[in-house]
Amino acid sequence: MAKIKVSNTIRRCRFDADEMTQKDLAEKVGVTRQTIIAIEAAKYSPTLELAFQIAAVFGKPLGDVFTFDP
Repeated sequence: MAKIKVSNTIRRCRFDADEMTQKDLAEKVGVTRQTIIAIEAAKYSPTLELAFQIAAVFGKPLGDVFTFDP
């Protein structure tokens, strides 16, 4: 089975949100900064719940923050 890749615009969203830090985002969604780093680098795919929480922090629809690349 091929690896599924989920890309994201979290870094851009953080920058647009008054340069929010990875730590600030992590605290808002209840994960570690290392988790945010891994998600941003597309080394870890978040759960659906976490993806929705991250999108909500930025006030954006899920599809504006995460993209599925089959």
